[in-house]
Amino acid sequence: MAVLKGAHEEVTRTPAARRDVQALWIGILISLLCTALIWWTGEWLQSVPHLPKAGHDASWYYWKLPAATLMGRLSSWGLYAVQQIANWGLIWYAQTHVKKYTTGLHKINIITLVVNVVFVILHVVQTQLWYDGLAQDVSIFSSQGSVIVLLIWVMLMENNRRGVFFGKRLPISQRIMHFARKYHAYYFSWAAVYTFWYHPTENTPGHLIGFFYMFMILLQGNLFFTRVHTNKYWTFFLEVLVLAHGTLVAVQNANSLWPMFFFGFGAVFVITQMYGLGLKAWERWSVLAVYIAGVIYVYSGRGFTRLWEVIAIPLIDYPSVIVLALLIGLGLQVYTWLRPATRQQSVNQRSAN
Repeated sequence: MAVLKGAHEEVTRTPAARRDVQALWIGILISLLCTALIWWTGEWLQSVPHLPKAGHDASWYYWKLPAATLMGRLSSWGLYAVQQIANWGLIWYAQTHVKKYTTGLHKINIITLVVNVVFVILHVVQTQLWYDGLAQDVSIFSSQGSVIVLLIWVMLMENNRRGVFFGKRLPISQRIMHFARKYHAYYFSWAAVYTFWYHPTENTPGHLIGFFYMFMILLQGNLFFTRVHTNKYWTFFLEVLVLAHGTLVAVQNANSLWPMFFFGFGAVFVITQMYGLGLKAWERWSVLAVYIAGVIYVYSGRGFTRLWEVIAIPLIDYPSVIVLALLIGLGLQVYTWLRPATRQQSVNQRSAN
């Protein structure tokens, strides 16, 4: 707060609120309202027939029609494609025309927010009319896998800032890191929009939590080139939200696997994520002690033979960070090998003309 003193008066000036932060809170409110809309309209889907379960197929998905319809496929894939292409186009425009970060809002941020809200409403209408999402044609593992890779990609991007293992960085080249940061928005947009259209807008607790999570990821993407987009507390919230989502869905499904999600994603928090929050050493040790105490308490009753559940998710995530970095590095190396030939072709064409 600044105080300006003149000859006859004293004026108190309060710093102006940041528009990007205001947009974040408005976006969260809109996301809650969109989730409430799905909850409300989901009651109208009670009479819709669903796919009966056959055997113990792990890829079985209940929320689709027993037989696909032409309009179900055309509407879900068509609207998904339009939203996806629109988001990629807006990202490309921002990267080629905006380029710089601000504590305010760019016009493109507002446009992107409006576009995605419109498609949320369209998906609700599409579900009511034709029901099926992309689940009718693709595996549930593709939806789950897309979000898992997104979270792994975040761990890779944050390597330089907070490290991967207890604050220690992986020796990843800056070229790979630059690629991961520059092009992550295209993959994140695909993962969020694809997963959003995979499911019909049902109002089970699992669906509602999942939709809200996707809205948060879309909101983060909509706020590109604003300072709040890189705020460490906001991005941490987005990462840790998967812990709540996975745990609550497991509890809803009554499959007794909730500790695997709670302590598995909790392990990622104590090994990696909390090192990006600027905590003091004693605070980190305290968090680790509480985590270990929680594991001992739960598994003393659950059985220590099931401790494999605690490390299942970390055993997937951490090798995957390395694999993702290697794949990006391989792609960049192949591009380097092919680039001279491409340049020579261009020179030969110009010479011929």
